Amino acid sequence: MLCAGKKFYFAAAVCIVTVTSMLTVSYLRQQRLSYQPKEIQEGRCEGKIANSTITALKGNKTFIISPYFDDRESKVTRLIGIVHHQAVKQLYCWFCCQPDGKIYVSKAKIDVHSDRFGFPYGAADIICLEPENCDPTYVSIHQSPRGITDQLPRFEIKNRKAETFSVDFTLCISAMFGNYNNVLQFIQSMEMYKILGVQKVVIYKNNCSHLMEKVLKFYIEEGTVEIIPWPINSHLRVSPEWLFMRDGTHIGYYGQITALNDCIYRNMGRSKFVVLNDADEIILPLKHPNWKTMMSSLQEQNPGTSIFLFENHIFPETVSSHMFNISSWNSVPGVNILQHVYREPDRKNVINPRKMIVDPRKVVQTSVHSVLRAYGNSANVPMDVALIYHCRKALQRDLPRESLIRDTTLWKYNSSLIMNVNKVLSQTMLRAPK
Repeated sequence: MLCAGKKFYFAAAVCIVTVTSMLTVSYLRQQRLSYQPKEIQEGRCEGKIANSTITALKGNKTFIISPYFDDRESKVTRLIGIVHHQAVKQLYCWFCCQPDGKIYVSKAKIDVHSDRFGFPYGAADIICLEPENCDPTYVSIHQSPRGITDQLPRFEIKNRKAETFSVDFTLCISAMFGNYNNVLQFIQSMEMYKILGVQKVVIYKNNCSHLMEKVLKFYIEEGTVEIIPWPINSHLRVSPEWLFMRDGTHIGYYGQITALNDCIYRNMGRSKFVVLNDADEIILPLKHPNWKTMMSSLQEQNPGTSIFLFENHIFPETVSSHMFNISSWNSVPGVNILQHVYREPDRKNVINPRKMIVDPRKVVQTSVHSVLRAYGNSANVPMDVALIYHCRKALQRDLPRESLIRDTTLWKYNSSLIMNVNKVLSQTMLRAPK
């Protein structure tokens, strides 16, 4: 009798597991089918082509930055955007297939990034399966799979064509804002980046001073800088901080995370590496002369790794050395980094944040100090290999000077840096030539 009871319960358990599995498989299949592109007859291949960096979709708390073709897992269009994490529930991609003019509609997966930091709006991936029988050039986004879409903006799908690497290192600077006027430190950082191996710097510019505009114009004409207009405060209430302040602000730090993700996808096909740090941060190699030899060594030591994280160290701008007090620089607004070679010691129970050099083709989603989703491994780079020189306001303001650590790594580059900065100041007429 006991044996019969055990057999009954076992059979019942098997039955429950089997039915549950069948229902799960059926549900997943239905879900997959619901995202498949469907050809529709209504509508036309029209609509004004969007030419702004940030485009607000009418009435549904969604902002589109740019769509990118992504075939790393399946053939999809991935739109980098900003959405309200609660209000936006459904979106659809409308694809126009040329030359036959057929229109396909795909239900979008809306993946709001996990690092909103409490703000109601956050970076999001809006992902749509593409039609199998065409490679659409443009996509429109609508709240419904039906309706008239002729007035919807059309977005060009980037990364459709494979590119060969045009540069080794592209540096992304997100959200230049606050009437930015730290001109001298910016020029010094730019020239250090070039010495270390950067060939392209992409800046998401909200605003800056007139003097800074003059410097940016120089670097644009030189071919080093690409400016992405970033008028996010025209669309949302922004915070200059990353921490949610509960003051009705919509998004933190001028949408920095969205800009960084866009920069990675924008440079996915044209740059071997993408560097994510701010204009007052420089990744300084200690064992190598430049980033190319450093990254070659790091990749050799860390096979299968695509994300390299470098530890941030504060060099307070309030603590100066008397070296390199170059009089002709004194009239240029901003910090002279060559005079700041004392760094703060590590704080107890506080982990120093990190910034990154990544293989962009292996990144799916990034945050500021780490990658959220990637195909490769991540590695923390030891401090004896490289560190981030971060010259800014002190974090440990009450430390006496003797508690700081003298670190003159930056001075290895002083001759080239001084010569190059002088050249820029002369050519931009910020300093009269000798």
